[in-house]
Amino acid sequence: MSKLSRILIWLAASVLNGLMVWIIFTLFFIGNSGLAIVLAAFLFVADWAIFSSKGYPYRYTLFALFFLFILTIYPMYYTVKTSFTNYGTGHLFSREKAIDILLTDPSYNYEPKDSEFMDFSIYIKYDEEFKPTEDFLILLNNEKGKYLAEKPKVLEYDSTGSLLYSETSMYEINNDFVNTEENAYKIIRADSEDDSFIPAIEKNNNVRYTYFYSPYDDSVSSNSAYYNSVLRQNYMKALVISLNSKDFMLSNKFIYKKFGEAYKIYETRVKTIIRGDRKEYSTYIYNKLAEREVMEKDGFFLDYNENGQLQRLIGYQQNIGTKNYTKIINDSRISKPFFQIFGWTFTYAALSVILSFIIGLFFAVFLNDSGLKGRLIYRTLLIIPWAIPAFISVLVWKNGFFNQTYGILNRFVLSSFGAESLAWLDNPFWAKVSVIIVNTWLGFPYMMTVTLGSLQSIPSELYEAASIDGASRWKQFKKITLPLLMVSVAPLLVMSFAFNFNNFTNIYLLTNGGPAIPGTSTPAGATDILISFTYKLAFEGSRGQDFGFAAAISVLIFAIIAILSYFNFKFSGSFEEVSR
Repeated sequence: MSKLSRILIWLAASVLNGLMVWIIFTLFFIGNSGLAIVLAAFLFVADWAIFSSKGYPYRYTLFALFFLFILTIYPMYYTVKTSFTNYGTGHLFSREKAIDILLTDPSYNYEPKDSEFMDFSIYIKYDEEFKPTEDFLILLNNEKGKYLAEKPKVLEYDSTGSLLYSETSMYEINNDFVNTEENAYKIIRADSEDDSFIPAIEKNNNVRYTYFYSPYDDSVSSNSAYYNSVLRQNYMKALVISLNSKDFMLSNKFIYKKFGEAYKIYETRVKTIIRGDRKEYSTYIYNKLAEREVMEKDGFFLDYNENGQLQRLIGYQQNIGTKNYTKIINDSRISKPFFQIFGWTFTYAALSVILSFIIGLFFAVFLNDSGLKGRLIYRTLLIIPWAIPAFISVLVWKNGFFNQTYGILNRFVLSSFGAESLAWLDNPFWAKVSVIIVNTWLGFPYMMTVTLGSLQSIPSELYEAASIDGASRWKQFKKITLPLLMVSVAPLLVMSFAFNFNNFTNIYLLTNGGPAIPGTSTPAGATDILISFTYKLAFEGSRGQDFGFAAAISVLIFAIIAILSYFNFKFSGSFEEVSR
């Protein structure tokens, strides 16, 4: 390798390391330590492959390894991590974020019965191109007078950049003049008989703020988009304007079209907890209005409402240990449908593999006959179910064959024998029969193709020798064809079982897991397999989404398939050399 090539490799590696280190520290800073650790592990492997002579062969797999770490290892880590939390509907935020919401969200403010309310207008400074800037003033007024508030200077944001809190003060306007702590303002009135309209406000005799927006003025409604998307989101949605001892905020009573006297119900306080000889400090939420501490239980902040009833304020995500795993066994409303679905998943996967393999093998033996005329036509016709996209085939079976009213099976086949129509998709037994029929239809062309290729690789001399020894065709199949066939097909059968164990599409499109299993607290159906059950828990539960429990079941599915695959490969000898 030339010196120039070495320099270029070192330069590229240095740039890669610098970029990756910057990304890793950024991820740690924003709280995504899991992805940061995964990327750090990849960077270690990449450097070893680049700079170590022992890692030379792995240099050509770095791109593949990168996607392995990002798309496989990290999702596995995140799923396992989530399975030990209560993450789901009602528990989407961290505890810190939930506290921020309690302290800043207007829905957790209270307005006294004798609250003052003020109309407001926005005056904005335009740049040289006459485009609005974020430098603005707020003019407020009620029956007591007019007041001016400057752009808030105290701003607090969360880690995502969303505004948590902002504050400013308002000053009363006297004789069209007002002085703040730093600036002097003059009210510019219109040169007309109606001097109530204020077109502009002048700051320190050299900066002009022009009338821009008011919620009740249709003439400036075109500016509402800028107000709502920029000024309100960045400065005013959590704005507190102080006047003497009173605080004013945008009032939800008037759909945030007025400022009203309002105060925060909750605040954070710190208490000391003594554990033996050690002091610990804990942050808690305090209800200023009722003068009591807010309760925390099972990942929720709880408080009493006006009627004395305990209600949930907001939930947060927390680690709950192995509760998601233990409730599969301890909660009968979950364990009963879970183990029922667990058993059906095995049955569904096993029958799908066995039936599709038997039918595929039959057609493969049939097509492997060199004396058969039109083999190409038969092979083309038999491979059609595999060529057509599965979601199209499943919907054709669902609406064209299994429909109870106008499906082909009920309307033509069964009726011709005088039999009653069957509820193919509404009866638990016949729904299971339906999904196995459809999955076998979709799977046998694949089995036919792989077994046909394996059959053609078996030497014909073996059959000739067996015929000379007087072996029947059945004995030849049993002693020659099947053992040699299983050497190459057994790993594919194991993979097919694993695939059908997680064959979500067919179940979801054909029966959606139904019909429902009665008496359960989870969205479980008679034809649900574990993966469709997990999907329902995560996205379609009647009580909301339960990502933590769904992640726990996903981990169990992974463990089950890994163990089964290991023993299948072990006992079938699929990875052993043929010579053994």
